[in-house]
Parts: sequence; C-alpha cells; structure tokens
Amino acid sequence: MLGGCASTLDDSSKWSAELLYSEAKAALKSGDYESAIKHFETLEAKYPFGKYAEQAQLDTAYAYYKFEEPDSAIAAADRFIKLHPRHPSVDYAYYLRGLASASKKDNPLDFAITIEPSLLDPSSARQSFNYFNQLVQRFPNSRYVQDAIRHMKILREHLAEHEIHVARYYLKRHAYVAAAKRATFVLETYPRSPTIPSALDILITAYEALDLQDLATDARRVKELNFPSALDTPRSAVDFSL
Repeated sequence: MLGGCASTLDDSSKWSAELLYSEAKAALKSGDYESAIKHFETLEAKYPFGKYAEQAQLDTAYAYYKFEEPDSAIAAADRFIKLHPRHPSVDYAYYLRGLASASKKDNPLDFAITIEPSLLDPSSARQSFNYFNQLVQRFPNSRYVQDAIRHMKILREHLAEHEIHVARYYLKRHAYVAAAKRATFVLETYPRSPTIPSALDILITAYEALDLQDLATDARRVKELNFPSALDTPRSAVDFSL
C-alpha cells in the first residue's frame, strides 16, 4: 500500500492543481528551481483555467529568473503580461523582465575583460533599462518602482561608460570623427552622468586632431564652466587606453 502511494505521489501528472502548486512553491522556497518550473508548467498544462494557473504563470517567470535562465524568464513574464494585462500583480511581471535582462551572462558592461569595446554589445543592459522604464511609466505607484529606478541609474551609468570606452578605442586608432560622435552621444543622452568630463576631453582631443579649433575651444569652455575641479588634471595626462 505504501509503495502504491509513493508511486502515485511520484507521478506529478496525476496530482491535483492544489498539490502541484503547493509542491512547486515548496521547491521554489527551497531553491530547487528546476523542480518548481516542472511543477508549475505541469499545473498550467493540466489545469489551464484553474485558479492556480494564473499565479503559476507568474511564478514560472520568477523560477526561471532564479534558475539563471533569463530568456525563459522574460518570455514567461511577457506571456503573463499579454494574457493578464489587468492582473493585480502584472507590475511584478514588468519588474521581473528588467531583473532578468540585467542578469544576462552576455551583458558586456564589465570592462575588466580583455575584449575591445567596439566588439561589445550592451543590448541586454539597454533592454533592461527599457523594461524598468516601462514599469515606472505604466505603474508609477507600484511597490517595485523605487528599486527599478535604482537599477535604471546603475544601468544608465554603465551604458555611459560603455560609450566612453568605445570613444577611447576610436581615439587610439585615430578615428576622430567616430570618437567625437560617441562623445557627443554621451553629452546628449547622459547629461548628468559622471562620464561627462571624460566625454568633453575626448571631444577636445578629437576636434584638435581634426583641426576644428573653434569646436575644441567650445568644448574646453564648457568643461571649464561646468567642471572646474576636473581642470586639475592636465588633458594631456588623461588616459585614453583601453
């Protein structure tokens, strides 16, 4: 008799929706994300219109995120948003998308690695910023907004740093027009970033190399007016290396 009961419990396809959800949540709490995902997906497949199905869809996204499967987490959150746009917890799905995208292993914002910045693609960080921004815009009163804004500030600085590294890469290779374009992009897109003095230094160097003295003078004047403390370091001593 005991053997028969164990066999029944082992076959999750025969479990009730309540038991599947309970086991999935227990697995999630214990860190067994693979089992949690399996139980949540089994629940949704067997009981797609039950009261547990909606929550299982959202919990699946979280389980994939914790299981370090960000693409699957984003897909699950997207699906929840499309199926339940007015769900009380839909803001959490938006929040999860941002977290999942920021956690991607191909996020190239670690400049300690020895890859030329021009070869890096910060698309995951940009997408994460966009996901968080959608949450902030659509659900300004959400409990997740403050943390989303915190993440957005960090991502914003990383993205600005990426542009500076790419601009420096172009300077080293005497691609002065490309360097100036990148530096200008930083000034226009990230106007309050700590990278602004570096962007101005790059502009000055690029314009002088291109013999555009008026533009170089303008960039120097902007730096003198807005960042007087940065003038303590001679521009010639600025490190443009990777």
